[in-house]
Amino acid sequence: MVSEPYEPDNLLDRHSDPATLQVHYDQEQRRERELLDRRLGIGGGDVLSVGCGWHPGRHLFPRPAWRMTGVDLNADMLGSPELDAGVTAGAGELPFEPESFDVVLYRLVLHHVVYQRPLGPVFEEAARLLRRGGALVLIEPGSWHPVGAALALANRAGLGVAVHGTPDDVPLSPRALRRAAAAAGLEPELHSVTYGWRRLPARAQLALHALDRLGSRPRLAALGHTLLLIGRRYSTTSMPKPSWTKGSPTSTQPSRS
Repeated sequence: MVSEPYEPDNLLDRHSDPATLQVHYDQEQRRERELLDRRLGIGGGDVLSVGCGWHPGRHLFPRPAWRMTGVDLNADMLGSPELDAGVTAGAGELPFEPESFDVVLYRLVLHHVVYQRPLGPVFEEAARLLRRGGALVLIEPGSWHPVGAALALANRAGLGVAVHGTPDDVPLSPRALRRAAAAAGLEPELHSVTYGWRRLPARAQLALHALDRLGSRPRLAALGHTLLLIGRRYSTTSMPKPSWTKGSPTSTQPSRS
């Protein structure tokens, strides 16, 4: 299971300035660190970064407190100096023993995975790999933000490649993410990372950054452009095994984002 090919000559990238994009990326990283520093409640241990790529999330889990293992289907990505160890594998097929990690991290990965498979088993797998007191951390684009909703409509109309370069960039429903985490035996907590959009002019992005501090309020968390979900494992019992069917309300399918 690999990502779909990316077409760089698409509508949005033809009208995007790299410096403008970087304003958004810098704010995302600041907000991610801020939220996890405030809410994760784990000071160190073993973290698994799934779909790690060249930037596995070391800015969130710095050395020496954290030992980071990366997983990616592309073995070349496992040579990143930010990793302490690496394994070639994919979500849903991770070759680790139960309770091997304090944190399982999916950073901007599941919105590609969901194009090819339901996310329920992926959540179950993460719960199985977590130690008691550990947490699943997801950072993904949300489908309730106006931009996420527009991209979801473009995907459904078959315009994903023309508009944003790929058909497998699927904004995720915050309700479905919380339900899937709960069904896997995890206690979910949702935050908005940012309400801005990387394609906006820099001044407009900076103005919207003032709203980001509201991203942990219950009624506003689900409306973010980028979402952060912390799913904690408190139970010592085995994880539940829900029946993930195509029509399940907790199954996160592309058509439901």
